[in-house]
Amino acid sequence: MEFKKYLSNPKIRKEYTDLIRQRLIQWRKEPAVNRIEHPTNLASARRLGYKAKQGIIVARIRIKRGQKMRPRINKGRRSKHMNPRLTLEKSYQAVAEQRIAKYYKNLEVLNSYRAGKDGLHYWYEIILIDPKHPAVMSDKELGWISGHRRRVFRGLTSAARKSRGLRGKGKGFEKSRPSRTANWKRRLFV
Repeated sequence: MEFKKYLSNPKIRKEYTDLIRQRLIQWRKEPAVNRIEHPTNLASARRLGYKAKQGIIVARIRIKRGQKMRPRINKGRRSKHMNPRLTLEKSYQAVAEQRIAKYYKNLEVLNSYRAGKDGLHYWYEIILIDPKHPAVMSDKELGWISGHRRRVFRGLTSAARKSRGLRGKGKGFEKSRPSRTANWKRRLFV
């Protein structure tokens, strides 16, 4: 049975929402960074490269929701001072990946997905790989990560590439490569 049809049943839908509510109540009591035994959403984890083998772990991280406030500037009445909100250039998912990478210094971030949200927080589950583990180095699909160190801080994960505008190719994306800033500088000093 298709998952959406399964959840359209009101009785099953209520049980599912109750389960999620109980999870969030439990997750709020846990520390912000928490290593977990198994992914909460196995289908999403498998789609993003997770395998139940040595050298691969999953960690859950809690991130505060809400927009960033611009620092209040008292001097000078200008239009750019008047907007209190600041548009972030990174998604919450990319921020979560970087925070996890700082916590687990010897591991590389493979990918991540959102596990839940409430009024105050987002929770992301992040797949981490030990690049020096023999089981990972000999794996045909994951062995490439051994030569890519600190990729999360260079904006090379999927969430960071989305923030950088690198999801598309071809017509309409001419100004996004190699980066928006590099393209702007190239056209500026012609």
